[in-house]
Amino acid sequence: MYNYGTMTHKDIETQVASYIAKNYQSAAEIGVGNNITAISYLADLGRDVFCTDIKTRRDYQGVRFVCHDITSDDTALFNGVECLYAIRPGIEMIPALIHQAVSAGADLIIYHLGNEIYQSGGEIINCGVVLHRYVSRGTVLPNRGTK
Repeated sequence: MYNYGTMTHKDIETQVASYIAKNYQSAAEIGVGNNITAISYLADLGRDVFCTDIKTRRDYQGVRFVCHDITSDDTALFNGVECLYAIRPGIEMIPALIHQAVSAGADLIIYHLGNEIYQSGGEIINCGVVLHRYVSRGTVLPNRGTK
């Protein structure tokens, strides 16, 4: 098991957001819940971002929020977005996330809880935390490799 040492969940989210900021101009955080650390970081950097969840839970402090069920057939919401990402999503959400990213022609980046992976794990990205890219530009990545 990976030892995060003194890294807190806020540090993890900042690492995820930092990677996304370096690689994408637009992004959507799926399943944001009550934690807006990553999406706020991206918004503060001027990225074109919004966040979604199945229910509204809090004030999103000026970040655009859309109430959306990721398992719905509504794929138009993500058209034009370069990167869909989720932090600690339930493993049961991954097939729907993959479907939405493929439909949008976007990348899909996941930060899993612990050592969870879905199927092959996609492309592994080590940016201070371990990320999994399951979709690249709308194409599912079948092989596990490290970047």
